[in-house]
Amino acid sequence: MTTRTLTTIGFDADDTLWQNEQYYRLTEAHFTELLADFADGPRISERLLEAEKRNLRHYGFGIKGFTLSMIETAIEITEGKVPASVIAGILDTGRDLLSHPVETLPHVQETLAALSESYLLVMITKGDLFDQERKLAQSGLGDFFHAVEIVSDKTAVTYRRIFSKVGGGPERAMMVGNSLKSDIVPAIAAGSYGVFVPHELTWVVEHVEEPKDAPRFRKIEHLGELRGLIEGID
Repeated sequence: MTTRTLTTIGFDADDTLWQNEQYYRLTEAHFTELLADFADGPRISERLLEAEKRNLRHYGFGIKGFTLSMIETAIEITEGKVPASVIAGILDTGRDLLSHPVETLPHVQETLAALSESYLLVMITKGDLFDQERKLAQSGLGDFFHAVEIVSDKTAVTYRRIFSKVGGGPERAMMVGNSLKSDIVPAIAAGSYGVFVPHELTWVVEHVEEPKDAPRFRKIEHLGELRGLIEGID
């Protein structure tokens, strides 16, 4: 392994290894139905996104923060008159999200199985600790990973710390994910390769421009293309 260009490959989890955003979208649609008597759907969604952005620094990423933002939005939309039944409905949708079955994305199982034979794999994900641990356990992918890092945010400092601890440092590491903002741009800033795997649904907060001029930026259509890309580097 020491003769390779790469020693370590990091993987994002939500919408890289398994479906995630589509369940948030379905929950948001149900949320707008709960408040249909007070405002139209687009207005409710707009206010919810504002609340989510505002609350990230308080609650972080994940379902619990999303649920609290829905409750806050309901209070604002109804000017403090939100019925208890609506609050109960919001809490129910949050619990449903926390118990939703895990659906792995195409090519994940075989790609991780093959790469784990030659590289140190580490899952690097944001979100609620218990929820991410649950999803990893239910996915059946845990045995492929040398380490799992559930972090509050993803920055260049985060990647330098993790890849210095796991493997040969950030220069000999690669980060794979669907979020340019969280997975790709900061990993490249840390000195690693960043492999962008677009997902049809990515939270708007995670959108930034592709760093196309960065020498270590790569883009693939799906994880089934990752092994071939790595062979070209190594």
